[in-house]
Amino acid sequence: MATAKFKEASPYVKPKPSPPAEDYIYDKYIKDLALKTDNQQESVVRVALFGVGRAGTIHLTNILSNTRSEILYIVDDVESNWPNMRQRWRLDNVTFLTSKQSAKVFKDPKVDAVVVASPTYTHEEIVIKALEAKKAVFCEKPIAENISDTVKCYEIAKKSGQPLFCAFNRRFDPSYSNVRDRVRNGEVGHIHTIKTVSRDSPLPTVDYLKMSGGIFHDCIVHDIDMVTWVLGEYPDKVSVLADANVPEIKAIDDFDTIGIVMHFPSGTIGMIDISRNSTYGYDQRLEVFGPKGMVKAENEQPTFVHQYDLHGVSTAPIWYSFASRFMNGYRREFDHFLDIIHGKAESSVKAKEILAVSKIATACEESARTGKVVNLKWVANELPENN
Repeated sequence: MATAKFKEASPYVKPKPSPPAEDYIYDKYIKDLALKTDNQQESVVRVALFGVGRAGTIHLTNILSNTRSEILYIVDDVESNWPNMRQRWRLDNVTFLTSKQSAKVFKDPKVDAVVVASPTYTHEEIVIKALEAKKAVFCEKPIAENISDTVKCYEIAKKSGQPLFCAFNRRFDPSYSNVRDRVRNGEVGHIHTIKTVSRDSPLPTVDYLKMSGGIFHDCIVHDIDMVTWVLGEYPDKVSVLADANVPEIKAIDDFDTIGIVMHFPSGTIGMIDISRNSTYGYDQRLEVFGPKGMVKAENEQPTFVHQYDLHGVSTAPIWYSFASRFMNGYRREFDHFLDIIHGKAESSVKAKEILAVSKIATACEESARTGKVVNLKWVANELPENN
């Protein structure tokens, strides 16, 4: 009876508690339950998808599962996959084309948007043709294989009046975006250090790596973007050590193990830890440290069951790969793209941000190959405002 005095009134007579802001899934459920019709006044965005490989498969499932979009075309050169694709996703009303037949997409006025998930070397041509045909464009990074060609793509987008959205899906990950919100709210004060760990799983095929554009522009751009996006600041110097411990990767003049240190004008030090081959799962972490404390996003797991026995405590491994770990980020990213098309949002990924990340990645590769610290000079208007 010692705790009887702590009894409270019935919860039914007390104010109903609000759900935590972090529970974004419950928030969507409430809107669904309330039959919110905000989106019903929108036209369905009709999409053509270029490439159904590592990233394209993710985009295909998101397009199909989103009530705001419809897929009209799939452009993919592996024709032997078409029958199984059609059957797997019930694509009876979808037109399949090879890249040589893709002009049909650009000429079709029913196509509102193009999603580009084809090999890196094909991006620029598809982006330009789509924009010139007045289609909105969602493009996996990189938009083009160098900065000058990327600038040209954004200039064409501005001239055409159509959005060119470059996919940096980690910005839309609930954990990573929450870290940024806390940093921007001053919860740890001025940042002294920011660290990312990005270790890939499974090891990509050599065929993929050969056409990926190299680890700096294929992989590390995500971490550079995350660091600069959280800080709202860009480095003035970078120092990189890199090696290839996998012989097949060394043979194509690429790297698989990289350590990056970045210095920022405010005094912040950024660190990036990269590996192409993590045998225990897709290791993705973000940590920010300052005088008021630390905030971090840890690895996530498919389940949180713990087993106890004489050998100790065991639990599930971390997510195996990017498709599972960043599933929610990919979904939220595509929804943001649809909001951009309908004029409900401005793109949260700006052209100057993409160009700055590409410049930093190029400097990092230069440092890795020369063994020198590389200074970065930024000219007026080169960096985004209000970042």
